[in-house]
This record gives sequence, C-alpha cells and structure tokens, in this order.
Amino acid sequence: MTPAERATASSAQAAAQAGQTAGQTARSTAEAGRAAAGGPQARPRNGVDAVPRRVRLTLARVDPWSVTKLSFLLSVAVGIALVVATAVIWSVLDGMGVFTDLNGLLKDVVGQEVDFDLLDYVGFGKVISLATVIAVVDVVLLTALSTIVAFLYNVSSALVGGLHVTLSDD
Repeated sequence: MTPAERATASSAQAAAQAGQTAGQTARSTAEAGRAAAGGPQARPRNGVDAVPRRVRLTLARVDPWSVTKLSFLLSVAVGIALVVATAVIWSVLDGMGVFTDLNGLLKDVVGQEVDFDLLDYVGFGKVISLATVIAVVDVVLLTALSTIVAFLYNVSSALVGGLHVTLSDD
C-alpha cells in the first residue's frame, strides 16, 4: 500500500469512527431525554420484563370552594332523584291499590261511622311536597357539611401530612 492509499484509508476510517461516535452520542442523548420525560424508553420494550411506573403523591390540601360547588351540584342531583323516586314509588303503590286496601282496613278497624280517607293524608301532592322540602334541606345540609369536612381535612392534613396515594401505570 502506498503512502497516499494509507492516508486515504486512515482518513476514511477516522471519519467512520467519528460518525459512529456522533451517532451513538445523539442516540444516547435522545434515549436519556425520553427516559427522563417518561417516554417509551422509560420501560423495557417487551411486555414480559416491563415494570409499571409508580408515582407517590400526597393530597395535602383541598380547596373548600371547589368542595362547596361540587357538593352543591351532587346534593341537587340527589334531591332531584329523591323527588323522582318518591313520585315513582307513590305511583306504583297507588297502581297496585295499596292505598285503597289500607283505607278499607282502617275503616274496618275504626268503624264505618267514622269518615276517614287515607289519601287525605298521603295524597300525591302532599307526598311530593314533603319530598321537595326534604330535598331542599338535604341540599343545604350536605353542602354545609361537605364544606366543613373540607376545612377539617385541611387542618388535619397540616398536622399529619395529608393523604398519601401511590399511582401505578398498569
């Protein structure tokens, strides 16, 4: 091999090594970036050796205003469900003739001379009105109690450190 050929071969070899080193550096930098970002390199590629990631979090504080808004909406939903369930149950009982049977039983026990009608006391309008009043009281009480519980949680969380939760990527 002539000196010119040796110089050409060694420069080609040096260029190949430099390119390979640059490629490895770029690849390892990209892999490190993906691993730090929790990307695909954070776990092994095959499913057999994959270990789920775990994150340990602490719920240190709950915003009382958020709790108030959410509990108000949920208690309104519970109140509406209560009124609807009351209407459905009353309609089913009336359709089955339960109120008529109870009225006949009470007339047999009390006597025919007493004018007594059970539906004067448990008519549909009165039952729905009572259910609506209970639903409104339910909304007020649940909203207030939830807000108080949020404040109590914040105080106890400041004392003991909050609620520790571990989230897993299964």
